Amino acid sequence: MMLIKIGGGEQINLEATITDLAELEQPFIIVHGANVLRDQLAKRLGMEKTVLTSVSGYSSVFSDQAALEVIMMSYSGLRNKQIVELCQRNGINAVGLTGLDGRLVQGERNKGIRVRENGKTLIKRDLSGKPRQINAALLTLLLDNGYCPVLTIPIADENGFAINSENDDIIVQLAKALDIESVVQLIEAPGFLDDPTDESSLVAKMSLAELQAREATVEGRIKRKLLALTRLCQGGKTRVIIADGRGEKPVINALAGAGTHIS
Repeated sequence: MMLIKIGGGEQINLEATITDLAELEQPFIIVHGANVLRDQLAKRLGMEKTVLTSVSGYSSVFSDQAALEVIMMSYSGLRNKQIVELCQRNGINAVGLTGLDGRLVQGERNKGIRVRENGKTLIKRDLSGKPRQINAALLTLLLDNGYCPVLTIPIADENGFAINSENDDIIVQLAKALDIESVVQLIEAPGFLDDPTDESSLVAKMSLAELQAREATVEGRIKRKLLALTRLCQGGKTRVIIADGRGEKPVINALAGAGTHIS
């Protein structure tokens, strides 16, 4: 079983990605982002994105009700259906889903984020949380009957309310629940870069120990992503590939050795 994470960047080549997936013989699940689309829509609506950085150095988007509605419009609305349409045009019988549908991703709402503001530590609560459980029976039912799940946020909290969550954390839970063998993450870069401003600084191979060491030295959103990657690789069963989603043949090239391979 393979999982494909399609990043939400503007330069991701969606058509080439889906064309590649149509050539695969093994079953797969698609998880996708839409962060650029969300930011564009929020700007058109006159809303500003607020990013919180916790005292431990992890950054996340503050999700109040208005922000969550924009997420539903951009992630589970437009981008999800764009990907489903591309799949259908390429012979992939895709079903677009969020974590809410059938409680596909059951989460736990955050108790609060500890942040520092003006020299004080504050607790801020919003409509976000961590994924805790996957409805593997529903996904297996779809896969066994020839459907390709296309999954995105929001997810469900303990009481069935919609909450924001990190796709990277959702992928960790999916890998555990479904014994995912390979995860291909398509981003707007050749792979993991030593220097984010230099595309020639690609790290072609990375061990779990090196991944953990890098996570300990960074802050912000990349710290959260590296932590999720660490958890994904810790079981030793899942191969992770971070590859360029901008060009032609992004999935085929990744499986052939392009990008960063973590094991």
